[in-house]
Amino acid sequence: MKYFKRGMALALLAGVGLSSQVRAYEQDKTYNLTILHTNDHHGHFWRSDYGEYGLSAQKTLVDGIRKEVAAQGGSVLLLSGGDINTGVPESDLQDAEPDFRAMNLIGYDAMAVGNHEFDNPLSVLRQQEKWAKFPFLSANIYQKSTGERLFKPWMIFNRQGLKIAVIGLTTDDTAKIGNPEYFTDIEFRNPAAEARLVIDELKQNAKPDVIIATTHMGHYDNGEHGSNAPGDVEMARSLPAGALAMIVGGHSQDPVCMAGENKKQGEYVPGTPCAPDRQNGIWIVQAHEWGKYVGRADFQFRNGEMKLVRYQLIPVNLKKKVTYDNGQTERVLYTPEIAENPQMLSLLTPFQNKGKAQLEVKIGNTNGHLEGDRSKVRFVQTNLARVLLAAQMDRTGADLAVMSGGGVRDSIEAGDITYKDVLKVQPFGNTVVYADMSGEALTAYLTAVAQMKPDSGAYPQFANVGFVAKGGTLSNLTIKGEPVDPAKTYRLATLSFNATGGDGYPRLDDKTGYVNTGFVDAEVLKEYIQKHSPLDVNAFEPKGEVSWQ
Repeated sequence: MKYFKRGMALALLAGVGLSSQVRAYEQDKTYNLTILHTNDHHGHFWRSDYGEYGLSAQKTLVDGIRKEVAAQGGSVLLLSGGDINTGVPESDLQDAEPDFRAMNLIGYDAMAVGNHEFDNPLSVLRQQEKWAKFPFLSANIYQKSTGERLFKPWMIFNRQGLKIAVIGLTTDDTAKIGNPEYFTDIEFRNPAAEARLVIDELKQNAKPDVIIATTHMGHYDNGEHGSNAPGDVEMARSLPAGALAMIVGGHSQDPVCMAGENKKQGEYVPGTPCAPDRQNGIWIVQAHEWGKYVGRADFQFRNGEMKLVRYQLIPVNLKKKVTYDNGQTERVLYTPEIAENPQMLSLLTPFQNKGKAQLEVKIGNTNGHLEGDRSKVRFVQTNLARVLLAAQMDRTGADLAVMSGGGVRDSIEAGDITYKDVLKVQPFGNTVVYADMSGEALTAYLTAVAQMKPDSGAYPQFANVGFVAKGGTLSNLTIKGEPVDPAKTYRLATLSFNATGGDGYPRLDDKTGYVNTGFVDAEVLKEYIQKHSPLDVNAFEPKGEVSWQ
């Protein structure tokens, strides 16, 4: 396999030795190893509007930890659980170049390939690999036509004579939740099965002292993953006990701080103690999202045993909203402020300024909050989803519209709306499509879509549709308030992502009557807002038209 051989060659060149010895460590010597980790960065290279997180502050934090660990005779490994792409317009418009260049300056050692690394064509991902001075790892992504892995499956790192193997793994949901147009020659194999293969290969050939996985698979309490692909907990349980020392995770975007056995804390408070999960002798960690935290795991290694001495989730300038008796509010730091690194600011400021003028242009306004938060759009119908679907219907002349709730990525606050706000809501660059179909075919389609589960990106948002779903069937199905006529032709609007099978939706692109308009979703939304401002939030409020029993 192409990349496996390359990884082996790199290890040899690094002088860490492969089969020449059973172990690299010295007997009865204690090694101090600190693993730092982040995940689901999603373009947040710059601090937030409230001065939270950002890679300039992260640089200061990591530099300080490196200095502290070195003074105590230890060493550091910095890993990312993936999803560097998609979420902040300034980053999206520049293909995340500022993010990868900043990660170089911070000194990341490796990252897992996340599903959002495939939001762009493979050519963009290869360009990002060139920008990065650290490897993109994934053992379970293959090119169908050659049968070879598309990325390095693992890398060997030597820390003070300790040989550490880091394996990369990517959720096999990527083919379902990513843009199918980019996966015609790409296969996502079962991560747990590939992990077992790679662990065996490493033990037979590289003989590392420690094996760690950096993954983008998700953490689901007690392995209850619902309609998502199995994640880190399920994989840990499927491996031999202690086969990995640690899993640095991502994808589900949680702070993995356990309240008890197999149960995360409901609302983790920044700066408070955090107990990572442990499954089958394997520690599992995840640092929420966006660089809000840097996870820190301090290990001691002695005579083949890895002992976790301390674990922390370190907040990066996170703030809480405080309301005073007079009604005034203020945002207050949870923990002492971390200064921004001047060298990093110098690197990132030109990137931040580059697209700002274009992004800050006002395009319209709204008289209230338009709900697009992840905790809502994946569970219930929301007014912002209705705005997006109204825009799609307006452009296509459709009777109804449907889309994945996971395609709504942010809320819009009351007041002026800028182009930046629109791009934060719809950052993926999908195109608006439509399909003309009979009422009979539409009924079958909507019945299938209505089976998509809450708490997943597939959860559907509907416009001009009414039904009661129970036991896998729909009753009282209406379009624009009228019962569906099996013989009538209806026009359904959606996004190219869903129409090509994304999130497991029934494919429409191979059916008669399908049209891809070529109009990008964010541009369609932008023009709709310009045309219909001021937007009245009440006009888009769901009124219980669709329900599940």
